[in-house]
Amino acid sequence: MTTHRQSRNLSFDLDEVPLAPGEVAIVGAGPGDPGLLTLRALSLLQQADCLVFDRLVSREVLALAREGARRFYVGKAASHHSLPQEETNVLLVSLARQGKRVVRLKGGDPYIFGRGGEEAEHLIEHGIGFRVVPGITSASGCSTYSGFPLTHRDHAQSVTFVTGHAKADGELELDWGALAVPNHTVVFYMGLANAELISTELQRHGLPAAHPVALVERGTTPDQRHVLVTLGDMVEVIERESFRPPTLIVVGEVVRLADTLAPAMTRCDTTVTKSLEMGRRAL
Repeated sequence: MTTHRQSRNLSFDLDEVPLAPGEVAIVGAGPGDPGLLTLRALSLLQQADCLVFDRLVSREVLALAREGARRFYVGKAASHHSLPQEETNVLLVSLARQGKRVVRLKGGDPYIFGRGGEEAEHLIEHGIGFRVVPGITSASGCSTYSGFPLTHRDHAQSVTFVTGHAKADGELELDWGALAVPNHTVVFYMGLANAELISTELQRHGLPAAHPVALVERGTTPDQRHVLVTLGDMVEVIERESFRPPTLIVVGEVVRLADTLAPAMTRCDTTVTKSLEMGRRAL
């Protein structure tokens, strides 16, 4: 196991100011594979006195933290929060005021649907020093590990990341017309519960039922699986195959490239072998 002394050397090698007592680092843990963690994130993990982490942070990433660091789980799932966001904000301030070196660890990137901006604002309001470390967001990790890019000169000249999670009043208000355009990739985060609405609205605004879609569950982890479907059969496949959160919905012609690129990929591990095989069987 990496020692605290070794983490200090890593911090020095990165020309990084060590995490100070009473400081909070809001850190992106990436989409799950510990190999996708940034060096700066690893350095801070090995300095932290306290970890405040979400549901989507993998066990393998947590195992890289400094031995003896206290852990506070504040995970969120649909309609169930282990700790409401407001109380998470209070916890960060409380730990910092106790002089702890705090790492707030978030799946993916903290500033992409991670509410990291809200937490940073709260820390500023209470005079707490903080830093932010980006992470590989789920859209990038899941698409790459499923064998297709998000953009491609011939198929998609733009990409949009969209929250598929409805507001508290149950409404999912999106500019569907702007999303239902050709040569464009749309990635829906947290959209599984609204898959039927997504399918219906995109078709109503011009995309054909045969438009390709990728469903990627637990991307970049040993449990990853993905299938390539269409807008027309997406909901039926989700129900039949029992897809569960976290699942990304990727809409666009680029997902078809998985049929060509995925079989030719040379992998450094076997993390997603079964997912690639499943995706090809579903074509």
